[in-house]
Amino acid sequence: MNPIRIAKNWMSYRRTMNELGNLSNHTLSDIGLTRHDIRDIASRSFR
Repeated sequence: MNPIRIAKNWMSYRRTMNELGNLSNHTLSDIGLTRHDIRDIASRSFR
């Protein structure tokens, strides 16, 4: 994989982690997620 793509994927991973991490537990629950799910969802952008 090329270094630019890796960097973009990493930035997307961090952005997703930050955005979902800033949501309240209630909001996460409303969209069907838990705090445990955040890392799994964010890692999809880093594959």
